[in-house]
Formats: sequence, structure tokens, C-alpha cells
Amino acid sequence: MRDILTRTLQPPQGAIDMVLDTDTYNEIDDQFALVYAAIAQKLHLRAVYAAPFHNDRSSGPKDGMEKSFAEAERVLSFLEYPSDNLIFRGSESFMGAEKLPVDSEACRNLIALASDYSADNPLYVAAIGAITNVASALMIEPRIKDKIVVVWLGGHPPYWPHNWEFNLMQDPYAAQVVFDACTAVVHVPCKNVAEHVKSTAPELKVLLAEKGKIGTYLYDIFAEYVQNQTGRSKEIWDLAPIAWLLQPDALPSKVMPTPRLTVDDNLAWQLDATRHPYRVLTDAKRDRIFQEFLTALDAYLDQL
Repeated sequence: MRDILTRTLQPPQGAIDMVLDTDTYNEIDDQFALVYAAIAQKLHLRAVYAAPFHNDRSSGPKDGMEKSFAEAERVLSFLEYPSDNLIFRGSESFMGAEKLPVDSEACRNLIALASDYSADNPLYVAAIGAITNVASALMIEPRIKDKIVVVWLGGHPPYWPHNWEFNLMQDPYAAQVVFDACTAVVHVPCKNVAEHVKSTAPELKVLLAEKGKIGTYLYDIFAEYVQNQTGRSKEIWDLAPIAWLLQPDALPSKVMPTPRLTVDDNLAWQLDATRHPYRVLTDAKRDRIFQEFLTALDAYLDQL
């Protein structure tokens, strides 16, 4: 097992097959990640999975998933990116304390796709929301654990005293399943990593707003979110996992024993040297990430 994980946890080289598991309508950063996954020449986007979420933009996890499905369709339409048979509805509820899989189209598609891959040629699963869909797939078909690499943005670094973070707090039991599954996990913490990937409305007005329909849309939802508050910057958290796939040296990382997630008041990590290895990102070079994203968008739009 450790030999397999040692191989699959290495930073990817060359072209990459991937799926994106996204709560696209939860905020405004998933849209940037979906665009990057679709336009990057090195990435082959095989599927998009709508993840559940519940906040003031949804009435519950099912409604959040449906709104994420619709938002993914909308974003890809602005890109003029073919989306037939690409986007799948995910879990209608969170996994919860019972730790029973929540079956869905997304879950079944991931199982089917992963069957064609191996430890030497894994399918990358970029997950940027509550990780219910991925956890459910691993429970329904445990054999896919050696065929995928889960790149998940959620929680904080192993040394942080708590995990009060949206993606993890939505379904901590699903996160437990994934971190205990002995599958290859690349962890993208929010604190001190993804939080560095931020911008401002004035910057994006200059660099993004005139880049076709998609540039205008991304700028508009960003500007509406921050309401043009003077000096306000905003994290575009979800760019980080996609950027690691494309330029891992821009997001330094290390391999260490997978911490154990406790579902207590702090949702804390417990370090355990006997656990299977995982990779955790430790920093993010913000300027390089944005430069590469904007360059990729220019190249894509030039081809339309």
C-alpha cells in the first residue's frame, strides 16, 4: 500500500485526466476553478460533479447541489465549452454521522471512470466542496482507491488547532472516510495556503473584465461579492487545487503521515506517525498562479 501511495502522490507530469467535484454556486471561487480546469491545455476534463452545500445561497444540500449543477452549465456556456454528458448531479444530502454512502449520478460516474485507471496512471479528482460525492464512491466501490488521486481543498493545515472551515464543516464524516480510505490524498489547506490566492475588484477589472463573456462574468460576480469596498481583497480559494495540478512548484508541499480527523468541537487533526502517507500543500505563490491562469485564458479565447 505504501509503495502504491508513494508513486501516486508524486506531483503529476505531462497531460492529466481529471474530474472536478464542485459546489459551484456556493460562492464565486468555484467558477474560476471550473474555467481553469476547462481551458488548461495540460488538463483533460472528463466530468464535472455538482456537490451539495447549504448556506444563505441555498435552502439545503439538495438545493445547493442543483444550483451548483445549473451554475456549472452556465459557466461552461460562457466559455463555449461543450458540456453534453459532462456535468452530473451529486449527492442530495450530506453523509452525516451514520457514514452511509449517498448514491448519485456523480458517484456512479466516478466509479465508472476510475475503473480505466491505475496507480501508475491515476485519475485526478479535484474536489473543492464538501467531499460527500467522493467519499460515497470510495465506500460503494473501494477498489477505486488505488486508481485515483484526490486533490481536496478543505480544512486547515495539520498543525492548526481547529478545522472551522466551510468545506470540511459541511460534511466532516465524509472527510473522515476519505482520509481513512488509504487512497492518495493531496490536501490543500485554506489557512496559510489557499487563502493567499486572492485578488481585488480593481485588479480584475483591468486584467479580466474584457476577456470575453467568461471574463466579464467572472469579474461581475467577484465585484458583486466584494461590493467594491475600498481596500477589500477576496480569496479565490479554489484556484489552488487546479494550479497544483498544473504547476506544483508554485504550491510547495510535503509528504507526511495522514493526520486523523476527530469530529469534536474543534474538528481537530491528530497526528499519528503510523498512518498511511499523504501530501499536504504548505504555501501558494499567488502571482504565478494568477499569471498562469490569465495566460491560459488568453490562449483559450484566441482559439475560439
